[in-house]
Amino acid sequence: MLGRFRDWFRKRKVHTPAEHSERIALLEIHLGFPILPQHVHLFTKALRHRSIVDNEKYEAHETYERLEFLGDAVLDLIVTEILFRAYPRENEGFLTKLRSKIVKGDTLSDLAKNLKLNEVLEVGHRATGQGIELSKSVLADVYEAIIAAIYVSQGYDFTFRFVEANLNEFLDIKIIEKKVDNFKSLLMEYTQSEKAPLPEYRVISETGPGHDKTFSVAVYVSGKKLGTGKGKSKKEAEQVAAKDALEKLN
Repeated sequence: MLGRFRDWFRKRKVHTPAEHSERIALLEIHLGFPILPQHVHLFTKALRHRSIVDNEKYEAHETYERLEFLGDAVLDLIVTEILFRAYPRENEGFLTKLRSKIVKGDTLSDLAKNLKLNEVLEVGHRATGQGIELSKSVLADVYEAIIAAIYVSQGYDFTFRFVEANLNEFLDIKIIEKKVDNFKSLLMEYTQSEKAPLPEYRVISETGPGHDKTFSVAVYVSGKKLGTGKGKSKKEAEQVAAKDALEKLN
């Protein structure tokens, strides 16, 4: 469905008002629908990274962060409704776990890349060339901000259809459903079954610039190091460390 929207928009003649920047014109193509002039400011904010504040031209509230806050809640509700309809016989625990797999950062950053949001992200002059556009956490945030802008400008029903089409085009929920990715939970269950203390995660090191750090984490049980892992966030590194520990235990 999203693909048909995009094809339709490419075929139509685009009348771009003067206030539409090239960035917004590209965003319209990537999203697959026109952005009305009165809503341009919303989508401009949704694409504006916090590094833009360094230029002293914008305030913090003029970046994507406020919209990201709203988009996170809207996306949670939409995915919840989609799963509630798709799995009428499953319990709350199953639905919660599946929703967390869909709305997690890695998945959202992939959705952002598929919509080419990295190509239209606006960063501060000093941050240009530092790879911010490729940061998974930034792309996940921008995706949520875009969802918020769509919600504010188009309403819930349109946003629901957009997200639903987006998920259908770029994700296979059945594959995500079967994917095991919460290794921390599995390791905790293992230690409980062995009547051992709960795993303890410790950050070993942090490398890289502030917007693109890499964390190294080790996991310990009863003071013994069982595994290590690296990731672009502490949570991601902890999951890798837990997976490493489970593989060694098995």
